[in-house]
Amino acid sequence: MPDDDDSLRALARVIARVEEMLERFPLQAGKDLRARVATVRTLLFEKRPPALVLVGRRGAGKSSLVNALFGAKMAELGHVTAQTGRARWYDYERDGGAMSILDTRGIQEGSAPAESDTARTALESIAVELRAKAPDVVVFVVKASDVDSAIDADLDALERVYDELRRAHSAEPPLVVVITHCDLLEPKSTALPSAARSESSRRAVPEPSERAREEIDEKMHHVLAAERAASNKVDGRPKLNARHQGTLGVSTYMSWREPIEPSATAGGGVAAAAGARREAVLRADERWRIDDLAVILFRLLPEAGRAELARATQARAVQEELAKTLTKATATICAGIAAAPIPFADVVPLTTLQAGLVAAIAWIGGRSLDRRGAGEFLASLGANVGAAFALREAFRGLVKLVAPGGGPVLSATIAFSGTMAIGAAARAYFVRGVSAEDARKVFRRSSAKKDEDQRKN
Repeated sequence: MPDDDDSLRALARVIARVEEMLERFPLQAGKDLRARVATVRTLLFEKRPPALVLVGRRGAGKSSLVNALFGAKMAELGHVTAQTGRARWYDYERDGGAMSILDTRGIQEGSAPAESDTARTALESIAVELRAKAPDVVVFVVKASDVDSAIDADLDALERVYDELRRAHSAEPPLVVVITHCDLLEPKSTALPSAARSESSRRAVPEPSERAREEIDEKMHHVLAAERAASNKVDGRPKLNARHQGTLGVSTYMSWREPIEPSATAGGGVAAAAGARREAVLRADERWRIDDLAVILFRLLPEAGRAELARATQARAVQEELAKTLTKATATICAGIAAAPIPFADVVPLTTLQAGLVAAIAWIGGRSLDRRGAGEFLASLGANVGAAFALREAFRGLVKLVAPGGGPVLSATIAFSGTMAIGAAARAYFVRGVSAEDARKVFRRSSAKKDEDQRKN
């Protein structure tokens, strides 16, 4: 998380206090609470860039896949000859999120790469870097047109990658097979539905004609055939099939227009020309299923690598899943505190935990929110936590008179459902981008549903 985010620093302090509190809990009684605290700590405060290794033939689209995951031009592309030279770990960063990717030389390359490398072969080059660091996930990249074309040599190389990982780290990371260039399958003129489009632009696209739907179905038939062929090849390898977690056909195509540099002789010389340097401009985005791939990677990663992936890819499905995980963990912690004896509840304020949850979800959605901003968001929902604290204690006292022993249980239920409603509203506002008024409606609907569920139970 950003170092200057005081709301999240406050959340870290509260998590530390909860951990101290749990030391005085019976081991079994606090088991679930300890697990939830560990989840929050790992996801937010022990986070690191996820490590991926990309393995595939030259021209398979490894560098294009990096660009597609980030939605930006991060890696250079070799359009005609091999581009990537010495295999190396790159820390790619975008908008506060990062991924560590071992971009490798192409297997079965027909020419020396444009970038320099002292290793004689692509596998030698990969092995050197694998000894230095083990990846969280291995991604095997293959073109749709190559799934049954000399792929056995590629899989031989992939087995050697796993042999090296076992020798160097006693590790066998999960394997994902990514089939690229699905947009070039027949019928070539038929475009795959772009997952990169916004909801509003998708609504603006008219329904396809019956002929167009038939052509899309034909193209999807070829995509599924390519996925089956690649999966069967991988699953036929005893060294690989146990690690194989999924196969997905995608399109990674993005095209940038390189800006024409201003002339050094026009308008102020070399210094002016250097100052006017601009970044490449995106001119085409035909990505397909990249968000689906991000979700697969997210679920295979250790918890410490998930937050950075969500921030770097900005894949909404990944952001939603991470935010839901944090919401449930925080709600469980709040419920545990609410059910605890009064001295513990005084030490660990629910307000800070809930404001920290809002700030964390804002960060996942690409925003930085300080403590005041998180508090203002809570207030805008009508979630007056300070008043809720006073109400909770009054309610707890009343229940003790009517049903001794029932107060802590009901307080925990209120704390859990309230925090879940806050998390739902924060996801709607910071991840899905709804208006503040619509976020309030989400909060009210979620609160009302929780109340109804409690009455039924």
